[in-house]
Amino acid sequence: MSEIRLPSAVVWDVGRVLIQWDLRCLFAKMIDDPVEVEWFVSNVVTERWHHQQDEGRPLSEMVPERIAQYPQYAEHIRAYATRFNETIPGPVPGTHDLVAQLDAQGVRQFGLTNFGDDFWPLFRPTQTVFDVFEDVVVSGTEKVAKPDPAIYALAEERFGLPPSALFFIDDKAENIAAAKARGWHGHVFEDAARLEADLTAHGLLG
Repeated sequence: MSEIRLPSAVVWDVGRVLIQWDLRCLFAKMIDDPVEVEWFVSNVVTERWHHQQDEGRPLSEMVPERIAQYPQYAEHIRAYATRFNETIPGPVPGTHDLVAQLDAQGVRQFGLTNFGDDFWPLFRPTQTVFDVFEDVVVSGTEKVAKPDPAIYALAEERFGLPPSALFFIDDKAENIAAAKARGWHGHVFEDAARLEADLTAHGLLG
């Protein structure tokens, strides 16, 4: 029977694991009608369109192209580029406490996030939770996004640890599946209580 290797380091996703994210938080300030807000985030500035930022496409290309498609929303599309931090209402309950607990126990921590290269430098200074992380791999900077296996390989190289040492937390099952395919440990995030139990079960908290 092969020995089960417990992880020694935690790798955190960012959006909807450490911080909440909702495009409506910004655009509800600009559009009075809730029905129009829903239409806007479903058709104009959508999460799917935003993912191009995560993949490394610059705002200097994305914004003019979208304004050409929806000129009546030019102001709103520009606001997406300049007021992105307003799409973040606050931390995910409980996870920042887990970061602090892991740090207190000397567990190494890293980040692996689908995040835009244009947005990361504006967002990062607002969040002290990352101060204890040794490194954060940002998809938009690397121009490759989860669940592409290449970004996990890059993370392994950057972190200097084998897959079996890494415990990855992400809210998307497909991203965890890609990590596990490489030999990482993984947890599909739902809430801090379940995550704490799993961290404990894997010997990372105790």
